[in-house]
Amino acid sequence: MHSSLLVNEPSYSNEIAQDEALDAIDPLRHFRTAKDDFDVHVKEPYLIPVQPRSVIDEVIQLSFPEKPIDGSQQVTVSLVVDASPGCGGVAWPAGEVLANYIATRGSNYIKGRKILELGSGTGLVGLVAGALGGEVQITDQAPLLGIMRRNVDMNRLQASVAVSELNWGERLSSEISQPDLILAADCVYFEPAFPLLVETLSALATCENTEILFCYKKRRKADKRFFALLKKKFTWREVDDDPNRDGYTREAISLLTLSRRIR
Repeated sequence: MHSSLLVNEPSYSNEIAQDEALDAIDPLRHFRTAKDDFDVHVKEPYLIPVQPRSVIDEVIQLSFPEKPIDGSQQVTVSLVVDASPGCGGVAWPAGEVLANYIATRGSNYIKGRKILELGSGTGLVGLVAGALGGEVQITDQAPLLGIMRRNVDMNRLQASVAVSELNWGERLSSEISQPDLILAADCVYFEPAFPLLVETLSALATCENTEILFCYKKRRKADKRFFALLKKKFTWREVDDDPNRDGYTREAISLLTLSRRIR
């Protein structure tokens, strides 16, 4: 992301205040409305994923990488999707992009690593990491733990994927292991949670060598406020070795690698 997008420009102050007031009334409104001028290059008329919000207790199958290259082996995940616990109960585009990227990197990249996924929702990204041989924790708030456990069981990944509650901004419990790879997809959507997400990322990235893959979809100008907070603790760059990058950047999705700032 260019630095010009991270500046708190005075001209945005009134719009951001209006956004915050509307978000308090309807936190999911940006997922149901047409694009704004922050992502004018996006051609799709709506930002909601393929599954309708009314989907209840359905099972889908997703395979990664979508287009195997260099002899890479596909990972197929069965996924319960259920919107009743909230927006985390369906598969979102950035999660599919991140799952596809780690599958493209293959088991040599994942196997044996301690991995934690933030805001897992259905657990999709962590399930792919577990299938590739990682020692994985998928985490989210209490209402989503049930759907994550069902997905772990359905894919027979109990030996490699653990489900844990993690509320951003709260002190890490003893149940949360310190990872060497953090995965986060579609975590930038609810503005009041921005400082809590940064705080939790900081608590988990205990050294500058902790690797963080962060995938998100640009939806509105207020997203810049998250990056204004993030830059106090982290630096980042675009992942440039993903063969699918041109496709998802046209859909306003960015895949970043974050690094803890040296004090």
